[in-house]
Formats: sequence, C-alpha cells, structure tokens
Amino acid sequence: MSPLLHRPYWYLRHGQTDWNVSNLSQGRTDIPLNNTGIKQAITAGNALARNWNNLELSITQIISSPLGRARRTADIVKSIIHDKVGVQLPLELDDGLKEVCFGEEEQKPMGPWYDKWISGEFTPKGAEPFHVLCKRISDAVNRSILKAGDGHVLIIAHGGVFRSLRYMMGLKPNVRLANAQPLCACPPFQGGKSWSLDPVSLEA
Repeated sequence: MSPLLHRPYWYLRHGQTDWNVSNLSQGRTDIPLNNTGIKQAITAGNALARNWNNLELSITQIISSPLGRARRTADIVKSIIHDKVGVQLPLELDDGLKEVCFGEEEQKPMGPWYDKWISGEFTPKGAEPFHVLCKRISDAVNRSILKAGDGHVLIIAHGGVFRSLRYMMGLKPNVRLANAQPLCACPPFQGGKSWSLDPVSLEA
C-alpha cells in the first residue's frame, strides 16, 4: 500500500440514499440520491460557497467516484460553486474512488462484522478485502492530490472509502461519516501521528 501523500485534501461523502435510510450496505450497487440526499448536496455546496473566501485551503479541483450517488453530489456542488462564487472547478471521475465491493453483504443490513473486515479476520464472500481497498484508495487519493497542483482537491466518494482513509490517516477506522458533510483533512505536524479533520459548518 502506498502511504498517503502528506498534503491536505477535502472530502465529501455523497448525499443520502434510500438504502442509507434503511441501513443497508450499498457497496457497488448504484443507488441514486433520494430527495433528502439532493437537498443535502445543495446544503453542502452552499456551505462551501458561503465560506469560500474564508477557506484556509483553496479548492481547485473536484474528483468524484463514478457511481451515480457521488457523481450527482459532485455535479450539484460544482454548479452551486460556479453560480455563487463564479469559479468553474474542473470535475473528473476516477474509478479508483468507487465504493468498496461488499459482495454477498450488499443490500443486507449493515452488520457487526466491519471491525473483523478491517482487521483482516473476515471478508464477506465476493467482497473486497480491506487491505486491497486501502491500496486502491491510497493510489486514487494520491493521484487526485497531485492533479490539484498547487491547490487542493475536493474528493467526493463514499463511507466505506472514508473508513479506509481514516485507517491510513491514523484515526479509528470504523466510524460512519455523515452524508454530505464537507471535511478538510490535514496531515500531522511536528511529529504527530494522526491527521486532523475539520468540518465546514452547514449552518447559514
């Protein structure tokens, strides 16, 4: 596994889907945003636009998972930033940012097996092992960071993807990320071991 580059990046999980509401494992199943998810994506875009001039780390590139729920979130955020800030951010898709494949566990209730999956003790039949996911995601995120050049990338992807990122950032991995909450991930300073996560306020 390639270590994450020690450069900041922005992260946004897609908006809500009906399977999120039902607490089902989505994985690669391409479930669309529901009405709440669309509203959440709009709220996230407005929050970034409203705070644009106060963001410590400027966003210069959006790179998204190609799955529909992430792509729709990315399109909404990009459009709002263009309309309200006047900045036309480049948007690219990267297959490497797709959600983890949960194999036979997809469309089933999220179970208590995540910790064993992360530790490598258990992988559902047909699913992607956690260490393989980490390799794929570290490669994709490093590509995304480099594409942003001197600026910073906004990565729009999935909850399972972010579990692998938390693991690689030295944070407790099995923590569920809220839908459509923009976060800035910053590498450790002065010998620290874990990254910091700074959310953007969603309140107007």
